[in-house]
Amino acid sequence: MGLLRWAIIFFVIALIAALFGFTGISAAASGMAKILFYIFLVLFVVFLLFGILHRPRIH
Repeated sequence: MGLLRWAIIFFVIALIAALFGFTGISAAASGMAKILFYIFLVLFVVFLLFGILHRPRIH
């Protein structure tokens, strides 16, 4: 949950910066939030598939 937390933090920073008109800071923070969110999403899917494919077999 650490990556998702950082993505949310950067998203909030981007929103606050956009409210004050700091477009450079806003663009950078939203870019970081987007990158971290996509990394979180890819890792979530990989671990979900790993858990489904490697569950113990019941005989």
